[in-house]
Amino acid sequence: MKLKLAKKARLRWDEREKKYILLYPERGLLLNETAAEIVKLCDGTRSFDEICDLFALRGDDASAEVAEFLEQLRVRNLFE
Repeated sequence: MKLKLAKKARLRWDEREKKYILLYPERGLLLNETAAEIVKLCDGTRSFDEICDLFALRGDDASAEVAEFLEQLRVRNLFE
């Protein structure tokens, strides 16, 4: 299954915080640089495993954290 953000979720740049924020009804998540990269990859062209693999291929040791973050988004129903 390819991951795509739900229509209710929007990725926006917060000028005051100088970070991206993921907005969804009555909530918002202030994202660090890696989390923002992950959300940008959720455009409907990549699967869960493909996104995790991209970070693993870069040499990041954060593949488990990437998987955990994606799972948190899924639990919050932020994917279509």
